[in-house]
Amino acid sequence: MSFTGNWSYPTSIRFGFGRISEIADACIDAGIRRPLLVTDKGLAEMDITTRTLDLLDSAGLGRGLFCDVDPNPTEKNVDEGVKAFREGGYDGVIAFGGGSGLDLAKIVAFMAGQTRPLWDFEDIDDWWTRANAETIVPIVAVPTTAGTGSEVGRASVITKSASHEKKIIFHPKIQPSVVICDPELTVGMPKFITAGTGLDAFAHCVEAYSSPHYHPMSQGIALEGMRLVKTYLPRAYENGHDIEARAQMMAAAAMGATAFQKGLGAIHALSHPIGAVHHTHHGTTNAVCMPAVLKFNAEAICGRFGAAAAYLGIDGGFDGFCAYVDKLNASMGIPASLFGLGVTDPDFDALTAAALRDPSTGGNPVKMTPENTRALFEAIA
Repeated sequence: MSFTGNWSYPTSIRFGFGRISEIADACIDAGIRRPLLVTDKGLAEMDITTRTLDLLDSAGLGRGLFCDVDPNPTEKNVDEGVKAFREGGYDGVIAFGGGSGLDLAKIVAFMAGQTRPLWDFEDIDDWWTRANAETIVPIVAVPTTAGTGSEVGRASVITKSASHEKKIIFHPKIQPSVVICDPELTVGMPKFITAGTGLDAFAHCVEAYSSPHYHPMSQGIALEGMRLVKTYLPRAYENGHDIEARAQMMAAAAMGATAFQKGLGAIHALSHPIGAVHHTHHGTTNAVCMPAVLKFNAEAICGRFGAAAAYLGIDGGFDGFCAYVDKLNASMGIPASLFGLGVTDPDFDALTAAALRDPSTGGNPVKMTPENTRALFEAIA
């Protein structure tokens, strides 16, 4: 292990029930006077979005809205969002929704003032330094699910349409200036979304905890994040109006995304190409991949997950932790294979090549090769 790292922690977070009422103040604190609220099509007509626009309008900030966001947002969505931003004369972005809406909104704020193409800023080496940082407009983030934690992140995942690849776009300044985490916005989420997003948060914590990189702060956050998910996700799943469970899951989501500064791994390396090609739900796909990846990494992580199991109140050490994951997935109707997600006749060669290009491979504790990565895809098919 190398005792060297570059550490950075999240932004200002206003956490609590009813704090969406502070949206106008949050915009003003971020230096935004004319925000464009970016969300997905499904949320655009919902009451929580309408109420938020009303709050902005009543404060004299207008009610700018862009909602042409696909479940796995593409560069086409980015281009249309940037066009709407420029034509509307906006000076900042409100990222509102689940992972797709948050990721797209952050990239709209990023690309609004850039002259180079989007893919010039992929998370490779120091490509982020190509951007003109002074033209990146401020962002206020409002998550309405509890999963990706994109509200505290400095990157977004955008699908490249031509190659069906998920690409990570990174820049330190796309970390939102202010975050409003209001658990009331997540009340009543459908069970399958509660499960998929909650297990996404769990996957972030599991992979951060597995990563071999040196980051003891993230390691501790990942462990406590797993505990919160173990305690409160089943409650949120069974009773969508359990406000305590909703609040704790919203905290766990932000913790997972904070923790994975330490690194992600094979779960995400597999999940990204599956989602890009087959349009599966990201968090649910992570959950399907998790059991096989835990076994794949067993030799490298069994000791630390034995300690985690004890902290989480799980008997049986690493094997007991794996059994718990299987049981948790089954209790929430997570398919045991890609076939259960609707993936038929997958191209293992193409998926393997894409997984090995994914930057998440760098955080896996076992080196991923063409042979063992293909075997992982076959194991989950």
